Amino acid sequence: MASSATIRALQRKHPLQRLSSPSRGFSALVHVSTYPCRSLVPWADVSFPHGSLLVLPASSSRSSSTLSSATARAPRCSARPLTNPFSSMHENPNRANEAYGWHFQYLTVIGLTLATLTFTAGLLADMTLSARLFLAKNLLSVCSAPMEVLISILYWGLRLIDKRLVVPDWVILPMHADVGFHAVPSIVLLIDLLLLSPPWTITVLPALALSSTIAFGYWFWIERCFQFNGWYPYPVFDAVGFEGRVGLFALSAVVMALSTGTLKWLYGRVNGYGTSAKAQSRPGAIKSNGSI
Repeated sequence: MASSATIRALQRKHPLQRLSSPSRGFSALVHVSTYPCRSLVPWADVSFPHGSLLVLPASSSRSSSTLSSATARAPRCSARPLTNPFSSMHENPNRANEAYGWHFQYLTVIGLTLATLTFTAGLLADMTLSARLFLAKNLLSVCSAPMEVLISILYWGLRLIDKRLVVPDWVILPMHADVGFHAVPSIVLLIDLLLLSPPWTITVLPALALSSTIAFGYWFWIERCFQFNGWYPYPVFDAVGFEGRVGLFALSAVVMALSTGTLKWLYGRVNGYGTSAKAQSRPGAIKSNGSI
């Protein structure tokens, strides 16, 4: 019979999960500081003592006071969290700041917001060791990770063809903000999935239904914004016309669903399927794949 310590470990960590999460160690460090020190944007500075999350006891009545006093003594370390690109909207205002829908007309900003919520849930789970918050993070990740992969593929693909398809002439987008908006979220969500999450169990049809709902829901949203503003957030929507937009959003739904499947496959390749034999079902179906 397995020891109680082993049972508790399995309850806190899926057998296929690479690293322990939720935890106040590496997992918390990833969720609170996805960027190196020396923030490029001053308003987003977050101070925390070096290693504080690594040494915080799991249960201690002095945890809050110890952390507060350590923060006061420690040198400032500017963590550049996932929310940093938002500062670019205030530093470089444009017509979207006053428009109907604000910057939430952009799929990039919607995706970044969802990614931020995902990492917020992950960080809260790390701090509280809450299984429910960890579950919430994983549920959000099923949506946010494929969406961010889709955003990265569409944005950089269209940008290589013609930058003007995705960046209007009146938008000022510094390189660090461009990378922060369109590359970093997908990278850090991939790290979270491969190292700090259990395998996904979503299958093809639910993934396609989810991606189609997001794609065509976003289409409805930007058409509503167009009624008030008279312009689309991305010039490509004007360039392709109505029929082109139908095709573009249908393609986006398929690409996002394929991203979900690809991420599941990559998870299985990195973390295994729970058996030495070739998997016969999805990575999350441990019993179907054999004993561990």
